[in-house]
Amino acid sequence: MNILLLHQYFLEENDPGGSRWNELTRVWTDMGHSVTVLGGMMHYNGKEKIEEYKGKLYVKKQQGKVTVWRCHVSEAYNKNFLGRLWGYFSFMFSSLWAGLFKAKGKFDVVIVTSPPLFVGGSGYLISRLRGMPFVFEVRDLWPESAIDTGVLTNKTVIKLAYWVEAFIYRNAKMVNVLTPAFYKTLRDKKGIAESKLIQISNAADFSLSEKLLQTFDRDAFRKQHNLEGKFVITYVGAHGVANYLEQLIDAGEALADTNVLFLLIGQGMEKDRLVKMAWDRKVTNVRFVDSVPKAEVFQYILASEMGASVLKKVDTFKTVYSNKTFDYMSCKKPILMAIDGVSRELLEDAQAGTYVEPENTAEYNRIIRHYLANPHLLKEQGDNGYAYAKENFDREILAKKYINYIANIVKK
Repeated sequence: MNILLLHQYFLEENDPGGSRWNELTRVWTDMGHSVTVLGGMMHYNGKEKIEEYKGKLYVKKQQGKVTVWRCHVSEAYNKNFLGRLWGYFSFMFSSLWAGLFKAKGKFDVVIVTSPPLFVGGSGYLISRLRGMPFVFEVRDLWPESAIDTGVLTNKTVIKLAYWVEAFIYRNAKMVNVLTPAFYKTLRDKKGIAESKLIQISNAADFSLSEKLLQTFDRDAFRKQHNLEGKFVITYVGAHGVANYLEQLIDAGEALADTNVLFLLIGQGMEKDRLVKMAWDRKVTNVRFVDSVPKAEVFQYILASEMGASVLKKVDTFKTVYSNKTFDYMSCKKPILMAIDGVSRELLEDAQAGTYVEPENTAEYNRIIRHYLANPHLLKEQGDNGYAYAKENFDREILAKKYINYIANIVKK
């Protein structure tokens, strides 16, 4: 098949962040399928465009076997809420133009992955004008998550977002969701026909972890990065409003008398404020690290005792699987899970760590001290998580399952 993918946050080679679609497209192209991606020029964690894209509307690149058209995104994207909204719309328009006039050849299907939600409009128009089915993927329940975190408050924009959402679901030939809670919400609350719904979740990329588990010199890495003698809990991901990483600073303050070190790796709109907060409060056992390539992220995880999956305490996030959870599992690290709902259920089914109530400093304090007193739990729960992910969330297996669903839509 010849596949067109619209993904505003499709990663550059060696970019940090969630690489779900980089891995899926790698599997598909290795199977012999052709993939063209319409991706954005601004990373959701980046502060500005890289030099290569400045002053340009489109740049065509090759990432392995995948052809990527980098499309314009306004540099106001990471300034404030209005800038981010304009960033969404600028990509919607630029990707539409690229899908109609830049990406040449006949495509069998167009896939759109969201958020942002509005790019679904581009995917729909491309599918109609170029005569192919439209598949939509829900990585986050938007606009609900933006409303619950207080990011989206304008009633007119909220009304528009819900209208766009309903229009997209109605016109997509197939809708993929990443969690069972998403599936239930779309079926029961949004009225999407079950015949249209599938679930291909986030997954673990064992291609990186299995090599490193055999070759990684943990002691040398810890010495190089001043981690010796520390009980390291690593968080990898965005530093945004939704993540509410203040709770890790609070936990660090409560554990100041121990050898616990929270290592926060990534970028985001809230990072400067968080760094200042830790500095002002003299919380010295929380360390911030700028984003690093995926291979190096896995080295940091392997050098840690635990991984942390953290989100703000709002009901919408009870429906999500955190992508970083699967990275921790693939590296045999137990998880400190500060996300309730399906993520907690996943953790407890796998017996791969401990749930901590989000934003509850006393619980962070109690649970982490329990691990300090019972270090045997680290290997036991880490091994459990690895085995569970290998059986249920292997990226290669799920990628092949996904492409089979898409092939059936194309045949129809």
